[in-house]
Amino acid sequence: MHRLILLLSLLPILAAMTARWWFGTRVLASVGKRGCRCDLNRWLPAPGDDSTVHHSSETAAFFGCELRHKALAAWLAEAPKAAGARENTRRFGAAVPPLATVVAAFALLVGKLPVLGVFAVLFGATALAAFMSLLSLPAELQAIAREARRCREAKSFPDPDDEQAVIDCAIAHAWNAAPPPILRWLQG
Repeated sequence: MHRLILLLSLLPILAAMTARWWFGTRVLASVGKRGCRCDLNRWLPAPGDDSTVHHSSETAAFFGCELRHKALAAWLAEAPKAAGARENTRRFGAAVPPLATVVAAFALLVGKLPVLGVFAVLFGATALAAFMSLLSLPAELQAIAREARRCREAKSFPDPDDEQAVIDCAIAHAWNAAPPPILRWLQG
């Protein structure tokens, strides 16, 4: 039974790690270093950014991160229930795998679970968290698409290539943050 759980758990874990690399890390490595210029009169800082100095020239990864934060803040204002559900999924992914491992380790110590069972619990909890995170990601991507549309309408970036690079980086940041922290830590 433990082997079956291990094997079935590998599918969502590998899918999450592959998707993070393909849609997140790879895009940030290729497009994220591009220098972009924005119009500071049209590009507002991310919510919660109280610094007085803002640069009109930054990397696409920096502007993409800000675009994602703007999208999440707008999504929270427009649909707080859906945004809260996504945040709860993220918290679930951060808390459940370590807690399940602690419980399984105690079960190992009292002799209720074999060593393979501890690994099955760890992999199963991580797979469940990864699966839930991937299922809730499309709603965040839609929020980023809405904010990207607003950014295009405002013409925040004079160069359309800069604008597309920033949007690609915002989406890549969402994919990069999607898997549970334990998988992000393993992937580096």
